[in-house]
Amino acid sequence: MQNDWMKDESLKNIDPYKLEFLQALVFESSNLKKEQMLPFLMAVAKRGQEKKVSFSDDEINAIVEVLRKHATPDETAKIEKIMAMRTRR
Repeated sequence: MQNDWMKDESLKNIDPYKLEFLQALVFESSNLKKEQMLPFLMAVAKRGQEKKVSFSDDEINAIVEVLRKHATPDETAKIEKIMAMRTRR
């Protein structure tokens, strides 16, 4: 997935810095193995706190919908798994 998704009109009210932060995470995580994901996500959470990056539920929902539109079937499956974990918390 390239960064074309960040230009979607439905994301216009989200700080571009937040979208760049997400794009960097997608790039960094693209080659991780399953067992590497949890430590990576923990580090991401810490980095987000340090840089004071947080997302409202509305921002998350908008981003996920845009990602689904631009994702491959494999990427969509990963998105669904992540969203399923998010709803269980």
